[in-house]
Amino acid sequence: MESPAESPVRDERATVEILYGALVEGELGTVARLLAPDLEWWFHGPPQCQHMKRLLTGASARLDFRFVPRRITPIGGRIFVEGWEGARVYWAHVWTLRDGVITQFREYFNTWLTVRDLSVGPFMWEPNRVGTGTTLWRSGPMENPNGSFPEIVLAI
Repeated sequence: MESPAESPVRDERATVEILYGALVEGELGTVARLLAPDLEWWFHGPPQCQHMKRLLTGASARLDFRFVPRRITPIGGRIFVEGWEGARVYWAHVWTLRDGVITQFREYFNTWLTVRDLSVGPFMWEPNRVGTGTTLWRSGPMENPNGSFPEIVLAI
């Protein structure tokens, strides 16, 4: 029987934790080894907030923004990570891994994120039906955010 320490979800979470540690330490060689060369990337937020893209593509020689995870949650083969700095800066990342390598990255900056499983319940999905599916995870950037953040529902 597989122990929790050896389970794929735990390994994937550990890989993502190593990635953030390498980013903080500036160990870009480690970062490069963790990412697939054809990494699929998706971003939602203000264009000037594409800090991770600038860092990983080499467009920024130094770390302009420090990603400090506040919560890391594995769900359904993905790793959800969120962090915030003050009341105006909030980010959520969704990582997908295959065989220990990060193959997909979704970044949401100053956006609330709700993850729903649409396969749960007596119906799969019905157009115009509010509340469809089961909420698996919801971001929670801070107690009293200044301003309004848009919300995106990610269906898995």
